[in-house]
Order: sequence, then C-alpha cells, then structure tokens
Amino acid sequence: MAKERIILGIDPGTTIMGFGLIKVVNNSMGFLQLNELQLSKYDDHYLKLKLIFERTIELIETHHPDEIAIEAPFFGKNVQSMLKLGRAQGVAMAAGLSRQIPITEYEPKKIKMAITGNGNASKEQVAKMLQQLLGLKELPKNLDSTDGLAAAVCHFFNSGKIVAGKSYSGWDAFVKQNSGRIK
Repeated sequence: MAKERIILGIDPGTTIMGFGLIKVVNNSMGFLQLNELQLSKYDDHYLKLKLIFERTIELIETHHPDEIAIEAPFFGKNVQSMLKLGRAQGVAMAAGLSRQIPITEYEPKKIKMAITGNGNASKEQVAKMLQQLLGLKELPKNLDSTDGLAAAVCHFFNSGKIVAGKSYSGWDAFVKQNSGRIK
C-alpha cells in the first residue's frame, strides 16, 4: 500500500499570504495547488489576522494536510513590520495547531537552498525551479504563492533528514557521529 501524505506550505504575510500544497506518494511529490490570500485591501490589522486564521482553517478542512511547513520571519530593521509578520505567522500556526497538525518552520535561506541550491536565490529563481520540479504550466503574477509552495517542497526534501540542530565541522565529524548510517 502506498504511503501518502499532504504538505501545506505557508508564506505568512499581512499584505499577501502565499500557500501551496503538494501530495507525497511513497517518495515522490506532486503538485496540488498554489494560491494567495490578498489582504492589502483591508486596513484593520486584526481583521487581516482573522482572515489568515480562517483561510488556513479552510485549507486544512478542504485538503486535510498531514504536515504544515511555514516560512519563518526574517530579521528586518523595521520592528513594527516584524511584529505584524510574527503575528501573521502565529495565527497561521495556531490554525494548524488547533487541528493537531505538526508544524515545521524554515528560514527563508534554508527554503531557497533546498529548492535552488543557493540560499540567496531570488523569488524568480525559486519559482522557476518549482516550475521545473513540479511541471507547472505557468507561474502566478505574484510570487508569494510560490514562496508558500517552496516551503512545502523544502519540507519534503528535508523529511527524514539529519535532525535539525546538529552541526558538523566536515565529513570526518559527520562520519564519526553517524557511524551506524555508513555501509
């Protein structure tokens, strides 16, 4: 019987929240959906948070993801922007947690590295690579949705990998600490 799971990727934002879904069967991934929630037309920050929560719940109830991958806020100079972004992320996480779905955060550089091999890749480079990886016919005008999809694909690529937090100074250190994995 095929092992199947669905991963929801979210790029939180208070102007645009991007999201993408992939389906993993055994060890291969397939594209399900990508889209965005446009929030720029709303002035009330609390209404935006409510809409993020409701849309995330709607995605969960429609697609029944097994896991959620979310882009962690990057450190910026504008403290107010960081607080708003953190709230948006927290609300999306709360929606997943309210349905007992495991959540994994990824830094933007880690997502870019997983998709393109370059932690400093542009949004366009990430989108083009996702287009190739998943056979997307066309890319959306706004690339926030591909950022959400990239979080899901990054999570797929990192599933079952070395536990986060471990670091190695080189191959010798890796081999010593993982002797049971060497054949």
